[in-house]
Amino acid sequence: MTAVLDAGAGGGLRLGLVVLSTDETLEFEARQVLSGRAVNLLHNRIYSDHAVTPEGLRAMERRLRDAVTLLPQELAAVGYGCTSASVFIGPDTVTARVREVHADVPVVNPISAVVAGLRVLAAKKIALITPYTAQVAAPMRAFLEARGIMVVREVSFGEEDDRRVARISEGSTFDTIRAAVAAGEVDAVFASCTNLRTFGIIEAAERAIGVPVISSNQALIWDLLRQAKVDARGWGPGRLFETGVNDDG
Repeated sequence: MTAVLDAGAGGGLRLGLVVLSTDETLEFEARQVLSGRAVNLLHNRIYSDHAVTPEGLRAMERRLRDAVTLLPQELAAVGYGCTSASVFIGPDTVTARVREVHADVPVVNPISAVVAGLRVLAAKKIALITPYTAQVAAPMRAFLEARGIMVVREVSFGEEDDRRVARISEGSTFDTIRAAVAAGEVDAVFASCTNLRTFGIIEAAERAIGVPVISSNQALIWDLLRQAKVDARGWGPGRLFETGVNDDG
């Protein structure tokens, strides 16, 4: 018997995602957005040292090409799931490594997605919440400020071990967001790191502080869908997911 072929799982819309070997959060939160949707998220892992250091983050560049080689072809967009490494490697270099294998495919990384999201939301002054040590957080602050985003307040949990970041409770992140924001001081809050859980508290935090909250995973998934020309309004948590494909980013 001859098999009948169709567009495959997800109706033909296939997104690729590279997840860190230490990450326990990104896939879990992505499923909350994509469950029941006509999207097939195909992911592979890349080795990442559990110690979050500038040297370890830069070292992922050498492994990125091999990681994306194991993703299928004909993807609508490819995401690289590390915020801090995207800063240290550089978004242009991340894109170049991915396109060595997936030519001309839109490439998304968390820090560029966050910048795009903040611009869509017209946010120029932010509070930055991170799990990082100062040597990792400082270049991220500089990256944002070089793109016209002023970091008015910065609070960090000071974690060096990415495995512990996955265990930071959402309640701790919520309390930190609320404590970091004074009335009228910022336009938005950015909670950084794909391993930091936020989806359960984003909307409650927005209500509590009165401004948008963007997380790495929220922005990454939003921008993956946006680059694939998907109208994903209402799919995920927070004000960012109230914006559409054609909103200026």
